Amino acid sequence: MAEFSYGGQAIIEGVMMRGSKSVAIAVRDPSGQIVVQREPLNAFIYQGPISKIPVLRGLTSLWDALVLGIRALMRSADVALGEEEGVEFSGPVAWGTMALSLALGAGLFFLLPMFLVSLVDQYISSSLASSAIEGVIRILLFIGYIAAIGLMPDIRRVFAYHGAEHKTINAYEDGATLEPATVAKYSTAHTRCGTGFLLIVLVIYILITAPMGRPPLLIRLASRLITIPIVAGISYELMKFGARHYDNPLVKALVAPGLALQRLTTREPDESMLEVAIASLQSVLAAEE
Repeated sequence: MAEFSYGGQAIIEGVMMRGSKSVAIAVRDPSGQIVVQREPLNAFIYQGPISKIPVLRGLTSLWDALVLGIRALMRSADVALGEEEGVEFSGPVAWGTMALSLALGAGLFFLLPMFLVSLVDQYISSSLASSAIEGVIRILLFIGYIAAIGLMPDIRRVFAYHGAEHKTINAYEDGATLEPATVAKYSTAHTRCGTGFLLIVLVIYILITAPMGRPPLLIRLASRLITIPIVAGISYELMKFGARHYDNPLVKALVAPGLALQRLTTREPDESMLEVAIASLQSVLAAEE
């Protein structure tokens, strides 16, 4: 098993891999070539004091999703659309699109559950039950959302690259040769997957916000938003604990729902996708060696 836990993310026609000091994205362009871009990570965020403090270091997962992930998506779109004249997914248009996506996500997964519960809140005698129902609705919306987008052909390809990312990491951590034929034998599920992390976040969110009761709507919304970094930090530690102690039967049972949920966000990749994921990881490994 590798000493450092490498991770990644599926992007448009490619895979991003992150190491301890660098990040790489590999994308297959319209001509069929694999384009690899690599850059150093922010040392203060990934190697500074915060990276060594439990719970607080979990904030790097939010940074990965909101900064590294979005930048990698924009760059992959530029490469994947390279042959289309006049098409460039970058600059204000790209960031505006991402901002709109984040706003829609906040509305769907934060505001909508609260609104739905508010319609029947007068019939719920317990504030604890009210918050719990809100959390359950949030989880159901999340599962329904990823199941629905998984029906789109383009998203299915991204999910296949997600599977390629997991297979490559699994093979590397097992000490296997990073060749498509070898990597293909490994599972598309991984204990440190972002999908499983989000499920942990939603469950911990219920446990933390339920005791807060049901204050007025605006205060309720503010309290939910403020707790996000805390929930992310706790969830990060639980995810790492689950990955380290996966051989324990109890831990394996607790991790099982997250692994099962990954069936919605991964697909079996083809050989060309595995080649891209391997190129991305090898780029990071070469930089860090």
